[in-house]
Amino acid sequence: MVLTPIELERYRRQIILPGFGEAAQQQLKSATVLVTGVGGLGGTAALYLAVAGVGRLILVRGGELRRDDMNRQVLMSDDWVGKPRVFKAKETLQSINPDVKVEAIFDYVTPDNADFLVQSADVALDCAHNFVERDLLNAACVRWHKPMVEAAMNGMEAYLTTIIPGVTPCLSCLFPEKPEWDRRGFSVLGAVSGTLACLTALEAIKLITGFSQPLLSQLLTMDLNQLMFAKRHSYRDPNCPVCGSSHYSTSLQVERIAVATH
Repeated sequence: MVLTPIELERYRRQIILPGFGEAAQQQLKSATVLVTGVGGLGGTAALYLAVAGVGRLILVRGGELRRDDMNRQVLMSDDWVGKPRVFKAKETLQSINPDVKVEAIFDYVTPDNADFLVQSADVALDCAHNFVERDLLNAACVRWHKPMVEAAMNGMEAYLTTIIPGVTPCLSCLFPEKPEWDRRGFSVLGAVSGTLACLTALEAIKLITGFSQPLLSQLLTMDLNQLMFAKRHSYRDPNCPVCGSSHYSTSLQVERIAVATH
Protein backbone atom coordinates (compact mmCIF):
# COMPACT_ATOMS: atom_id res chain seq x y z
CA MET A 1 0.00 0.00 0.00
CA VAL A 2 1.22 3.46 -0.86
CA LEU A 3 1.74 5.82 2.06
CA THR A 4 -0.05 9.15 1.85
CA PRO A 5 1.79 12.44 2.51
CA ILE A 6 0.03 12.66 5.89
CA GLU A 7 1.19 9.14 6.79
CA LEU A 8 4.75 9.89 5.73
CA GLU A 9 4.68 12.87 8.06
CA ARG A 10 2.93 11.02 10.90
CA TYR A 11 5.37 8.10 10.93
CA ARG A 12 8.53 9.97 9.94
CA ARG A 13 10.34 9.34 13.23
CA GLN A 14 10.03 5.56 12.94
CA ILE A 15 10.60 5.48 9.18
CA ILE A 16 14.05 7.01 9.76
CA LEU A 17 15.01 4.18 12.14
CA PRO A 18 17.99 2.32 10.64
CA GLY A 19 16.68 -0.81 8.96
CA PHE A 20 13.01 0.27 9.12
CA GLY A 21 12.21 2.66 6.29
CA GLU A 22 9.13 3.12 4.14
CA ALA A 23 8.95 -0.58 3.26
CA ALA A 24 8.33 -1.56 6.89
CA GLN A 25 5.78 1.22 7.25
CA GLN A 26 3.92 -0.05 4.20
CA GLN A 27 3.88 -3.54 5.72
CA LEU A 28 2.30 -2.13 8.88
CA LYS A 29 -0.33 -0.32 6.82
CA SER A 30 -1.18 -3.56 4.99
CA ALA A 31 -1.49 -5.62 8.19
CA THR A 32 -4.52 -6.67 10.23
CA VAL A 33 -3.97 -7.40 13.92
CA LEU A 34 -6.48 -9.14 16.17
CA VAL A 35 -6.40 -7.97 19.79
CA THR A 36 -8.31 -9.92 22.43
CA GLY A 37 -9.04 -8.65 25.91
CA VAL A 38 -8.73 -4.91 25.18
CA GLY A 39 -8.09 -4.08 28.83
CA GLY A 40 -5.02 -2.69 30.54
CA LEU A 41 -2.85 -5.00 28.45
CA GLY A 42 -4.68 -5.41 25.14
CA GLY A 43 -6.03 -1.88 25.01
CA THR A 44 -2.62 -0.32 25.60
CA ALA A 45 -1.01 -2.65 23.05
CA ALA A 46 -3.70 -1.65 20.55
CA LEU A 47 -2.91 2.00 21.24
CA TYR A 48 0.75 1.56 20.32
CA LEU A 49 -0.13 -0.46 17.24
CA ALA A 50 -2.51 2.29 16.14
CA VAL A 51 0.04 5.07 16.54
CA ALA A 52 2.64 2.88 14.76
CA GLY A 53 0.36 2.71 11.72
CA VAL A 54 -1.07 -0.82 11.66
CA GLY A 55 -3.71 -0.56 8.96
CA ARG A 56 -6.52 -2.52 10.60
CA LEU A 57 -7.23 -3.53 14.17
CA ILE A 58 -9.87 -6.05 15.24
CA LEU A 59 -10.74 -5.55 18.91
CA VAL A 60 -12.59 -8.36 20.72
CA ARG A 61 -13.95 -7.95 24.24
CA GLY A 62 -17.29 -8.56 25.89
CA GLY A 63 -18.39 -6.93 29.13
CA GLU A 64 -18.85 -3.40 30.35
CA LEU A 65 -16.30 -1.02 31.82
CA ARG A 66 -16.00 -1.04 35.60
CA ARG A 67 -14.59 1.76 37.66
CA ASP A 68 -11.89 -0.53 39.09
CA ASP A 69 -10.66 -0.97 35.49
CA MET A 70 -9.76 2.70 35.31
CA ASN A 71 -6.32 2.46 36.94
CA ARG A 72 -4.92 0.80 33.83
CA GLN A 73 -7.26 1.13 30.83
CA VAL A 74 -5.86 4.17 29.07
CA LEU A 75 -8.40 4.11 26.22
CA MET A 76 -11.30 4.60 28.64
CA SER A 77 -12.91 7.63 30.28
CA ASP A 78 -14.85 7.84 33.52
CA ASP A 79 -18.13 8.72 31.80
CA TRP A 80 -18.01 5.34 30.01
CA VAL A 81 -18.32 3.22 33.19
CA GLY A 82 -21.11 0.68 32.75
CA LYS A 83 -20.89 0.69 28.94
CA PRO A 84 -19.21 -1.81 26.56
CA ARG A 85 -15.54 -0.95 26.72
CA VAL A 86 -14.67 -2.22 23.25
CA PHE A 87 -16.70 0.55 21.57
CA LYS A 88 -14.94 3.24 23.61
CA ALA A 89 -11.61 1.67 22.68
CA LYS A 90 -12.51 1.97 18.99
CA GLU A 91 -13.61 5.59 19.42
CA THR A 92 -10.42 6.57 21.24
CA LEU A 93 -8.10 4.87 18.77
CA GLN A 94 -9.77 6.42 15.76
CA SER A 95 -9.63 9.86 17.35
CA ILE A 96 -5.87 9.42 17.88
CA ASN A 97 -5.18 8.03 14.41
CA PRO A 98 -8.01 8.32 11.85
CA ASP A 99 -5.87 6.53 9.25
CA VAL A 100 -6.29 3.22 11.11
CA LYS A 101 -9.40 1.11 10.53
CA VAL A 102 -10.76 -0.26 13.81
CA GLU A 103 -13.40 -2.99 14.09
CA ALA A 104 -14.96 -3.49 17.53
CA ILE A 105 -16.54 -6.85 18.33
CA PHE A 106 -18.57 -6.91 21.55
CA ASP A 107 -17.94 -10.54 22.44
CA TYR A 108 -15.45 -12.90 24.02
CA VAL A 109 -13.37 -15.47 22.15
CA THR A 110 -15.61 -18.54 21.87
CA PRO A 111 -15.55 -21.90 20.07
CA ASP A 112 -18.00 -20.40 17.57
CA ASN A 113 -15.97 -17.34 16.59
CA ALA A 114 -12.31 -18.24 17.22
CA ASP A 115 -11.62 -19.59 13.71
CA PHE A 116 -13.32 -16.67 11.97
CA LEU A 117 -11.44 -14.12 14.07
CA VAL A 118 -8.04 -15.71 13.48
CA GLN A 119 -8.64 -16.13 9.75
CA SER A 120 -9.46 -12.42 9.55
CA ALA A 121 -6.04 -11.33 10.86
CA ASP A 122 -2.36 -11.60 10.05
CA VAL A 123 -1.24 -11.60 13.70
CA ALA A 124 -3.13 -12.23 16.95
CA LEU A 125 -2.41 -10.66 20.33
CA ASP A 126 -3.45 -12.93 23.19
CA CYS A 127 -4.39 -10.52 25.98
CA ALA A 128 -7.53 -12.17 27.35
CA HIS A 129 -8.10 -12.31 31.10
CA ASN A 130 -8.59 -16.10 31.32
CA PHE A 131 -7.08 -19.30 29.95
CA VAL A 132 -10.35 -20.47 28.41
CA GLU A 133 -10.15 -17.72 25.79
CA ARG A 134 -6.39 -18.04 25.56
CA ASP A 135 -6.59 -21.75 24.77
CA LEU A 136 -9.27 -21.20 22.14
CA LEU A 137 -7.20 -18.51 20.42
CA ASN A 138 -4.04 -20.60 20.62
CA ALA A 139 -5.73 -23.63 19.04
CA ALA A 140 -7.22 -21.51 16.26
CA CYS A 141 -3.86 -19.90 15.52
CA VAL A 142 -2.28 -23.36 15.27
CA ARG A 143 -5.06 -24.56 12.95
CA TRP A 144 -4.71 -21.61 10.62
CA HIS A 145 -0.93 -21.14 10.96
CA LYS A 146 -1.17 -17.58 12.26
CA PRO A 147 1.48 -16.10 14.58
CA MET A 148 0.34 -15.13 18.06
CA VAL A 149 1.95 -12.84 20.62
CA GLU A 150 1.26 -14.32 24.06
CA ALA A 151 1.38 -11.93 27.02
CA ALA A 152 0.04 -12.08 30.56
CA MET A 153 0.63 -10.46 33.93
CA ASN A 154 -0.46 -10.77 37.53
CA GLY A 155 0.54 -8.45 40.31
CA MET A 156 4.09 -7.30 39.62
CA GLU A 157 5.01 -10.25 37.42
CA ALA A 158 4.56 -10.79 33.70
CA TYR A 159 5.61 -12.96 30.80
CA LEU A 160 5.83 -12.56 27.01
CA THR A 161 6.59 -14.77 24.04
CA THR A 162 5.81 -15.07 20.34
CA ILE A 163 4.26 -18.24 18.97
CA ILE A 164 4.60 -19.37 15.35
CA PRO A 165 2.72 -22.64 14.72
CA GLY A 166 4.97 -25.45 13.57
CA VAL A 167 8.08 -23.52 14.59
CA THR A 168 7.82 -22.59 18.27
CA PRO A 169 6.07 -24.08 21.28
CA CYS A 170 2.40 -23.16 21.49
CA LEU A 171 0.60 -22.00 24.62
CA SER A 172 -0.34 -25.57 25.57
CA CYS A 173 3.33 -26.59 25.39
CA LEU A 174 4.21 -23.76 27.77
CA PHE A 175 1.30 -24.29 30.17
CA PRO A 176 -0.11 -27.81 29.92
CA GLU A 177 -1.70 -27.23 33.33
CA LYS A 178 -3.57 -23.95 33.55
CA PRO A 179 -3.10 -21.72 36.59
CA GLU A 180 -6.22 -20.72 38.49
CA TRP A 181 -7.37 -17.22 37.66
CA ASP A 182 -9.76 -14.94 39.51
CA ARG A 183 -10.90 -12.28 37.04
CA ARG A 184 -12.01 -9.96 39.86
CA GLY A 185 -9.35 -10.78 42.41
CA PHE A 186 -6.02 -10.26 40.66
CA SER A 187 -3.97 -7.25 41.71
CA VAL A 188 -2.50 -4.86 39.18
CA LEU A 189 -0.68 -1.58 38.83
CA GLY A 190 -1.46 0.18 35.58
CA ALA A 191 2.21 0.81 34.91
CA VAL A 192 2.86 -2.96 34.99
CA SER A 193 0.23 -3.83 32.38
CA GLY A 194 1.38 -0.79 30.37
CA THR A 195 5.00 -1.95 30.42
CA LEU A 196 4.02 -5.40 29.16
CA ALA A 197 1.65 -3.90 26.59
CA CYS A 198 4.40 -1.83 25.00
CA LEU A 199 6.59 -4.92 24.64
CA THR A 200 3.62 -6.87 23.24
CA ALA A 201 3.03 -4.22 20.58
CA LEU A 202 6.73 -4.24 19.76
CA GLU A 203 6.66 -8.01 19.19
CA ALA A 204 3.75 -7.61 16.78
CA ILE A 205 5.57 -4.85 14.89
CA LYS A 206 8.64 -7.08 14.59
CA LEU A 207 6.56 -9.95 13.24
CA ILE A 208 4.81 -7.80 10.66
CA THR A 209 7.84 -5.93 9.37
CA GLY A 210 10.78 -8.28 9.95
CA PHE A 211 12.45 -5.40 11.76
CA SER A 212 14.60 -6.84 14.57
CA GLN A 213 14.21 -10.26 16.18
CA PRO A 214 11.02 -11.35 18.00
CA LEU A 215 10.97 -13.73 20.96
CA LEU A 216 10.88 -17.10 19.21
CA SER A 217 11.12 -20.18 21.46
CA GLN A 218 12.02 -17.82 24.29
CA LEU A 219 9.85 -16.85 27.23
CA LEU A 220 10.59 -13.42 28.65
CA THR A 221 9.73 -13.28 32.35
CA MET A 222 9.55 -10.05 34.31
CA ASP A 223 9.63 -9.34 38.02
CA LEU A 224 8.85 -5.65 38.15
CA ASN A 225 9.20 -5.52 41.92
CA GLN A 226 12.94 -5.71 41.38
CA LEU A 227 13.07 -4.88 37.67
CA MET A 228 14.44 -8.34 36.93
CA PHE A 229 14.08 -9.64 33.37
CA ALA A 230 15.05 -13.13 32.18
CA LYS A 231 14.82 -15.04 28.92
CA ARG A 232 14.12 -18.74 29.24
CA HIS A 233 14.36 -21.19 26.36
CA SER A 234 11.01 -22.88 25.76
CA TYR A 235 10.54 -26.33 24.28
CA ARG A 236 7.95 -27.59 21.85
CA ASP A 237 6.27 -30.74 23.14
CA PRO A 238 6.13 -33.31 20.30
CA ASN A 239 3.11 -34.87 22.04
CA CYS A 240 1.27 -31.60 22.63
CA PRO A 241 -2.48 -32.16 22.07
CA VAL A 242 -2.66 -28.86 20.16
CA CYS A 243 0.54 -28.52 18.13
CA GLY A 244 2.18 -31.94 18.50
CA SER A 245 3.53 -33.52 15.32
CA SER A 246 0.66 -35.98 14.69
CA HIS A 247 -2.06 -33.51 15.62
CA TYR A 248 -0.53 -30.71 13.59
CA SER A 249 -0.23 -32.92 10.50
CA THR A 250 -3.89 -33.91 10.85
CA SER A 251 -4.90 -30.25 11.15
CA LEU A 252 -3.01 -29.46 7.95
CA GLN A 253 -4.84 -32.23 6.09
CA VAL A 254 -8.23 -31.10 7.38
CA GLU A 255 -7.53 -27.51 6.36
CA ARG A 256 -6.42 -28.52 2.86
CA ILE A 257 -9.61 -30.55 2.40
CA ALA A 258 -11.72 -27.62 3.63
CA VAL A 259 -10.01 -25.21 1.25
CA ALA A 260 -10.34 -27.61 -1.68
CA THR A 261 -14.10 -28.01 -1.16
CA HIS A 262 -14.90 -24.29 -1.06
